[in-house]
Amino acid sequence: MALVDLNLPVEPVAIPPDVRRFLREADRRIDEFQAAGRVTGFVPGNYEGAFQVLRALAGSTLPRGPRFCEWGSGFGVVASLAAMLDFDSCGIEIDGELAAEARRLGDDFELAVEFVHGSFVPPGAESRVHTAGSYSWLTTEGDQAYEELGLDPDDMDVVFAYPWPDEEGITGELFDRHGGDGAILVTFHGENDFRLRRKVERRTRR
Repeated sequence: MALVDLNLPVEPVAIPPDVRRFLREADRRIDEFQAAGRVTGFVPGNYEGAFQVLRALAGSTLPRGPRFCEWGSGFGVVASLAAMLDFDSCGIEIDGELAAEARRLGDDFELAVEFVHGSFVPPGAESRVHTAGSYSWLTTEGDQAYEELGLDPDDMDVVFAYPWPDEEGITGELFDRHGGDGAILVTFHGENDFRLRRKVERRTRR
C-alpha cells in the first residue's frame, strides 16, 4: 500500500457561533491547564484551521465514511469539532489527565464524541515502533484503546494527528500499515500547515 497526497480546496468560512463558543471555552480550559503545568508535553494546535479543513472534508466526497479518530487527542478539541461536523468521532490519548479533560469538555457541550485513555499504536505494531527510532512522547504502553472503543484501526475513515517532528515518519507508516484501504490521514505540522493523504494500493510497474 502507499499514501498519496490529496488536494482539498479549503475556502475559509465564518466560524459558526456554537463552534466559536466551544473554541473559546476550550482555549480557556487549556490556558488554565497549561498554567498549572500539569502535562509538559501538551501543545495546542490550530483549532480554527482544523475546523476549516474538517468542514471542507465533511462537505466533500473524499471520505469513504463518517468514522473519525484523533490519534493523540490531547484536550479532544479536534475530535469534538469533528463531532460537531457530524463525523462519528472518537479520540485516543495516552495521558490520563488529558483524556479526562477531553471527556469533560465533550460532555459539557453534549457532544457525541468518545475518548479513551491509551496508545493509538495498533496492537502488534509495538516492535516496529521500537525499532524505527526513539521519540519525545510516543509510547506503545496502553494498547487496549481499540479494544475499549470496540473498533480496529482499519475501521477509521479519517484519522487526525499532530505528530512531533520525530514522530511524523512513524505516524505515516503506522497509518499505511494498519489503516483501512481508502482511509484518509490528516496531519497538522504547525501554523496553517495541514496535510491530507489517502491510503491506496501501490501500483506495480509492468
